[in-house]
Amino acid sequence: MRLFLASRFATHNWTPGHLRGISPKRNAMENVLTFIIPVRHQDNAKNWPRVKRTLTETARSIAAQKSEGWKAVVIANHGADLPTLPKGFDVARVDFPPNQLHAKGNATRGQFFEAFRIDKGRRVLAGMLHAGEMGHVMIVDDDDFVSNRLTGFVAANRQANGWYLGEGHVWSDGGWLLYRHPDFSNTCGSSHVVRSDLYRLPPSFEVADDTYISQMLGSHIFLHEQLEASGTPLAPLPFLGAVYRIGHPEAHSQSDSIPRKYFLDRDLLRQKKEFCRRIFRLGLKTRGIEREFFGRV
Repeated sequence: MRLFLASRFATHNWTPGHLRGISPKRNAMENVLTFIIPVRHQDNAKNWPRVKRTLTETARSIAAQKSEGWKAVVIANHGADLPTLPKGFDVARVDFPPNQLHAKGNATRGQFFEAFRIDKGRRVLAGMLHAGEMGHVMIVDDDDFVSNRLTGFVAANRQANGWYLGEGHVWSDGGWLLYRHPDFSNTCGSSHVVRSDLYRLPPSFEVADDTYISQMLGSHIFLHEQLEASGTPLAPLPFLGAVYRIGHPEAHSQSDSIPRKYFLDRDLLRQKKEFCRRIFRLGLKTRGIEREFFGRV
């Protein structure tokens, strides 16, 4: 995997000032697993209290890890009012402008997604440079949930390249229904655990190229393929490692409820085998699921 060095920061007005307060912690104690949680600009939120609530729930999920050796970095703009975060969390403050295409508007689909990837990717990069030594890394969207088994599993496999989540749960916000998605890593952003050196981070923000930021840090779609092409492929995680939350107003993907998203389709009703397969992927949000993913005791 090569590092894209032709910087185009002038195009996006990305200057060192946007990283005020970000200083790499190169001497920090090495951790087994680092969670990186990018948070959108507060001006891109329809309901900031709702963003705070989902972030609180995501942080509670991460902090419920059954093994020690993890840390988490939340990346948010200066001026963003954040909730109280659990022990083990750090905050990296940035001065990036709002994403002007956060709402699609008249933009093309390609423009819309690329703007999102660049905005997310630069926040992720800021968080990684802030974190210092990271061990393995999992980028987690600020409204998703993770298994409390992840740190222990990574600790037992420290030399591995990492893992993609082939399967994972999808959860309709506020409900009790779960859907076990068979292609989770192409559906949810919280779906890869990667040994940090494989990202080949640039030494500074100024030399990172847009393509690198977009494809390696801002999207879960390209990462698996990029690492495989570089000779450092990821393995499938041998258990369901995350929950993708859908159906809430601040979801950037504009995702719907589980029944509407996976079952209310006329074409699907004519595909009886696939319809039956999807029925068998349904489950309930049990107490065990709540303990493993939602930080419930």
